[in-house]
Amino acid sequence: MTHPYRFTIGGAQVSGEQTFDVVNPSTGEVFAQAPAATAAHVDAAFDAAQRAFPAWAADAAARRKALHAVADATEAAVDEVAHVLSLENGKPFTDSQWEIKAAAAWFRYYADFELAPEEIVQDGYRATVFRRPLGVVAAIKPWNTPLIQFAWPVAPALRAGNTIVLKPSPFTPLSTLLLAERVAGAAPAGVINVVAGPDPLGAALTGHPVPRKVSFTGSTATGRKVAQAAAADLKRFTLELGGNDAALVLPDADIATVAPGVFWAAFMNNGQICGAVKRVYVHESRQAELVEALADIARSVKIGEPWDEGVQLGPVSTRPQFERVTSLLSDALANGARAASGGAPLDRPGFFLPPTILDHVDDGLAIVDEEQFGPVLPVVSYQTVDDAVARANNSPYGLDASVWGADTELATRVATRLEAGVVTVNQHSFGARPDLPYGGHKASGFGVENGHWGIEEYTQIQAIGNPEAAPRPSSD
Repeated sequence: MTHPYRFTIGGAQVSGEQTFDVVNPSTGEVFAQAPAATAAHVDAAFDAAQRAFPAWAADAAARRKALHAVADATEAAVDEVAHVLSLENGKPFTDSQWEIKAAAAWFRYYADFELAPEEIVQDGYRATVFRRPLGVVAAIKPWNTPLIQFAWPVAPALRAGNTIVLKPSPFTPLSTLLLAERVAGAAPAGVINVVAGPDPLGAALTGHPVPRKVSFTGSTATGRKVAQAAAADLKRFTLELGGNDAALVLPDADIATVAPGVFWAAFMNNGQICGAVKRVYVHESRQAELVEALADIARSVKIGEPWDEGVQLGPVSTRPQFERVTSLLSDALANGARAASGGAPLDRPGFFLPPTILDHVDDGLAIVDEEQFGPVLPVVSYQTVDDAVARANNSPYGLDASVWGADTELATRVATRLEAGVVTVNQHSFGARPDLPYGGHKASGFGVENGHWGIEEYTQIQAIGNPEAAPRPSSD
């Protein structure tokens, strides 16, 4: 019997009268129905979160204990939730297991996080500066890594003393609904609420009068709409948006060493990661060598359904994304690009596109200039490092970037010139680290996630001043 997927509202499992289809990308067919929230469900979720807020905000010890319990419940549900995630997202089962374990790690990190006040004593006067919760948070999250994206806002928001209403992507609602059900008993009723549904449910959350902050991960175009809606009643917002992330391979790079790192930074999760490598700039003297090394790896990758033995990559996760990536690929090939590997969808059911390495490409092609968010990687040649830096920066985006070379001091100097929120040397990104800041420049986002920078996004400052001899106020 199919699991009865329901919303988590006020600590209870709530059924939806309406449903919508969920597609298995490995087959291209509908395999389940998800409940679709109505305006009444949204109101009920925000009402529950608002009622739970005062007691939750007042007890830091209870919050720590609850977040550890959420982590325990997440770890206990790894295999069950990973199975559902692989069905609706298409990623290999081992990748789904890793994602849910990573979510648990985020809860543990913030459970133990010290949100200490700052004391300022000067001229016979003492002021204590606190980080206080905002209230209720609305979170709208994507389909590519839905369980990590569950933890990224929920863990810091709850540790800071907020309560939350979260909406997963309508392409991958089931794993989030199931995880919310499994962790519901770890926190007081109303602290964690999850609703699901197709558009315009996201707009209903951002426009609702109760939340004081919106956390959104998705496209830049939708992020602009979220910002506009939030600004109407002065909600705060964190936006983690698109990226057309560049990797610069310097002339001194050892291609045999660099190629595996660049390849998996581009193709992990089928390239469906905001911070994945989307375009590579390599010195013209090394381009042919790098293209062939990347293509060799691509041709060795096993593609299949999530439970196939040894599978490394699954299908593109949604039909619209499959159609977009294949369209960008067709446009590139029609304009002179060469596919050194892949180049066309597999002749089988589902949304399967093998990892494709393109050369004979340059800036100006859509596959280079736009975020493809799929298993296609253009490799562009450059003549000078200055030229490569300028071309990498010539983008409306600035999420991740990386520099690869044998001389790490030179690579680090080049890294400082790149316009991105995260720039790494001889690796790409550090998105799996809860203790390091993650946020984009330019059109790639607004605000920061993770570490103390991330939790501060879910707080507001309160300064309490006293004569120096006065007793200190309570800290948390």
